[in-house]
Amino acid sequence: MAYEKIPHATAKRLPLYYQFLQHLSESGKLRISSSELSDLVKIDSATIRRDFSYLGALGKKGYGYNVEHLLAYLREKLNQNELTKAMLVGVGNLGTAILKYNFIKNNNIRIVVAYDKNPKTVGKTIGGTPVYHIDQLPKDKHRDIPVAILTVPADSAQAVTDQLVQSGISGILNFTPVRLTVPKHIRLHHIDLGVELQTLVYFMKNYPLNRE
Repeated sequence: MAYEKIPHATAKRLPLYYQFLQHLSESGKLRISSSELSDLVKIDSATIRRDFSYLGALGKKGYGYNVEHLLAYLREKLNQNELTKAMLVGVGNLGTAILKYNFIKNNNIRIVVAYDKNPKTVGKTIGGTPVYHIDQLPKDKHRDIPVAILTVPADSAQAVTDQLVQSGISGILNFTPVRLTVPKHIRLHHIDLGVELQTLVYFMKNYPLNRE
């Protein structure tokens, strides 16, 4: 799938739309207006209509959007019909939680292998995923695993990242606070929980919401 003609902000919202539309479909909902969907996903209806217009999925005035048609459209755009394999490196508390979750609510993402150096963890199977020693990472072939989830300690993040790049990974989801250096052909997304929490507190204090 190519997002060249779709703004990044829109592309990031597509999985959210898909998730809620799945729930609507399962509940028997046949059609939905942008205002109804806005109430569910907490995104203003004008943004939703603009996002869907980029996809060529236009609703009908007085009718809204056909849920199944929109689901099928997003399923194709998000490659939901294809399984994407992922690996996880760093099976500490956060890594263990992610393995136990293992994207069970998603149809197309599965963590199939994990790596760590803790002898108490290596050799176990967590959430259906086998855990191998980190020294095994450079030796294994990962041609069919394009995504890596990084939850290692900060002091080893860059070294492990270098190993992941050499192993053929195309994308890395980085949960460490380290700003990693990767080649231009690697897609890198950062999720710093500390920064996100500080941002939340800042907005709570400086931009209070009026719920009335």
